[in-house]
Amino acid sequence: MPTLNEAVLDRAAKLCRERGVVIPTLSQMREPSTIPDKVKKKLPGIGLWDVNPLNLFRISWKNDVKSGLFGDVNAFEIPKAITGVDARIIGLVGKYFPTGAHKVGAAFGCLVPRLITGGFDPTSQKAVWPSTGNYCRGGAFDCALLGTTAVAILPEGMSRERFEWLKQIGAEVIATPGTESNVKEIYDKCWEIRRTRPNDVIFNQFEEFGNPSWHFHVTGPALAEVFEKVKSKKGRLAGYLSATGSAGTIGAGDYLKKKYPGVLIGAVEALQCPTLYSNGFGEHRIEGIGDKHVPWIHNVRNTDAVIAIDDEDTMRILRLFNEPAGHAYLQKQGVAADVLEKLPLLGISGICNLLSAMKLARYYELGSDDVLLTVFTDSEALYSSRLEELKAERGAYGEVDAARDLDRRLHGAKTDFLRELGYRDRKALHHLKYFTWVEQQGKTSEQLRELWDPAFWDAQYDEARGWDTLIDSFNARTGVLAAM
Repeated sequence: MPTLNEAVLDRAAKLCRERGVVIPTLSQMREPSTIPDKVKKKLPGIGLWDVNPLNLFRISWKNDVKSGLFGDVNAFEIPKAITGVDARIIGLVGKYFPTGAHKVGAAFGCLVPRLITGGFDPTSQKAVWPSTGNYCRGGAFDCALLGTTAVAILPEGMSRERFEWLKQIGAEVIATPGTESNVKEIYDKCWEIRRTRPNDVIFNQFEEFGNPSWHFHVTGPALAEVFEKVKSKKGRLAGYLSATGSAGTIGAGDYLKKKYPGVLIGAVEALQCPTLYSNGFGEHRIEGIGDKHVPWIHNVRNTDAVIAIDDEDTMRILRLFNEPAGHAYLQKQGVAADVLEKLPLLGISGICNLLSAMKLARYYELGSDDVLLTVFTDSEALYSSRLEELKAERGAYGEVDAARDLDRRLHGAKTDFLRELGYRDRKALHHLKYFTWVEQQGKTSEQLRELWDPAFWDAQYDEARGWDTLIDSFNARTGVLAAM
């Protein structure tokens, strides 16, 4: 049981009482049918992106946007007419979270454990969210509900939509030099804040175990539920693919490994910055998967393969999936109208995950009984400016472009830049954490050794199971749910 700071808890509870904040439990996020009826009755009248405290209950993979309540896991299967492979590829859909991306769940996983123990005082402290885009948006959303100032740190080269939304919601925005792969610059800004603004609390998604713990307990079961629903009699869960980013989402693979021991976990990154693939570096355009280092919270021992995706492929497929000429050509190739309608559900990193699943299917010669799961983290709605830039740079997108992109980037995708990992390979990648986390970020060699032990990860995920009890206690302290 963690130590509780009662004085801070009293102030936090008072603030939540005044703002009508009720915190959902992990079990309610995992299975919304357990949400109290008095909460569910109010949800249909609240917009998905509204800054309303009850939208915390929509941090779930099961939002039904039509009813305003809940249903099955939001998932989208990409047909063979697009992938060109026999294996079934299905992605969880992140668009239907508040803020339009599933990263709001990771932000919840980092913030709430401190809030419910008195480790963060929302009445006097600012919350700092180092990010490459969607995570700081999730943190800003949570802070807006509390009336607390969010400090969003992200590279200046991220999409315009991210910056505009952050300013609208009232976050303090700090743009650091560079683009997607410039994560060290974000860390440097965090150290500056520690020196100059010591009262601020930094919620670093790259090292906070609340991030993969949320995915272990919420995303993992959602993935398993999708598989159980679609599998055939001989079906098997062959793999789970996730761009590494902060290494939170790939933590759902730890859950899948326990439930389906034979599942392959593939870590995905940009070919232009192949840190895991070949200890490489560089810059790329796949927004949402910051790199040039191995995140502290990446359980590398459970990673079976590393797949590097060319960012040019993702940008071309972004146009194919969203331009009228792309849709018209795909329809001629037999892609159903309802599938075409859903293709904008894939943002740039979602397309990256799709391409990695296709590579894995080809590499391991998977068949129609094999299912590959991934996550479509956000949607085209967050990259409209990128489409405008591509059109201005390259001109109109026509049928010839669509035919070329489907043939070369999808049906013609090869198995290059996929690296199988043996035991020593995984340990070598684990050791790369030393140079970022021990030499630069204040961790110790002993802590790094602990991360290699599977029992360490079991303990982290077991600890998160205790959040629900603390959340219930905190909600009782505020009295908001009881008075509702």
